[in-house]
Amino acid sequence: MNKPLNLVVVFLLLGFVTFPVMAQSTDLARIEYTYFPQSDSDNSFRRFRTFVNFPIKLNENDAYLIPGVEYRNVNFRYRNDETFSTNNLDRFQSFTGKIGYTFKMNDLWRFGAETGVKVASNFTTDELVKDDFIYTGSVYFIKIKEDPRYVEPWRLILGLSYSTTTGFPFPLPVINYYKRFDEKWSYALGIPKTNLIHYLNEKHQVQGFVTLDGFFANLQQNFNPYPQTNPGTNRLAESMSMTIVLSGLGYQYNFTEHISFYAYAGYTLINDIRLRDKDREDLYTIDENNTFYARSGLKFSIL
Repeated sequence: MNKPLNLVVVFLLLGFVTFPVMAQSTDLARIEYTYFPQSDSDNSFRRFRTFVNFPIKLNENDAYLIPGVEYRNVNFRYRNDETFSTNNLDRFQSFTGKIGYTFKMNDLWRFGAETGVKVASNFTTDELVKDDFIYTGSVYFIKIKEDPRYVEPWRLILGLSYSTTTGFPFPLPVINYYKRFDEKWSYALGIPKTNLIHYLNEKHQVQGFVTLDGFFANLQQNFNPYPQTNPGTNRLAESMSMTIVLSGLGYQYNFTEHISFYAYAGYTLINDIRLRDKDREDLYTIDENNTFYARSGLKFSIL
């Protein structure tokens, strides 16, 4: 396998905490802006995201240590007329640090593991609290096989991933399959993204996709979202989450072999924005109507 293809597997472990299966990404760095206007309300969701991953080669047997950092800034313009104050629900930030390790098991299989910690909160106090911290861990087995007809090989990712935000006390399975089946076409099946890509030429490509998106953050000052109808409840809003399933079309323009501009637009199939209690159970629905979605950015990729 040539050097660019060999490096691809190093970045298959790099993902995001809410949906750890983003490990299918081969991006080294990214700057991105996302916009969700909310249907039937004046609410809107805007997110700025940037991350950098930097692999460190440990030996000649293709073992790598992969530290990475990510920052997200979420602006949720909360304009609903509520019985509780929304002043502290409009700005969320997260800071993530992670480290991965991978080595080649044989000519076809590679093992990888990753652990990370994320601080995600509305930061309404002057200090961090315990619930601001999110912990993750993942293990992967990656099979990658070169096809001499095309630049990229086919690959299979199998693994387990655990996050303290999922609400499950056990790891969740990971599976993703990618194949370039023609000079002009490729597809990927898995979570959080399934897509079909058409390569117009070396500079331009388009795709259809279904994908997951969202965020999760702690509320440092817990509150009762039903102060009038249930003032004595012990169930308080302690976190806020947004879970999105959406479909759409995407376009990518390659400035160079590794630097690209991309833009995606689509419509949500599931749009779930909720306040949750200490057990991560649904407590109050903010928005659930499907809506338009747009995302664009610049990325530096291995392929």
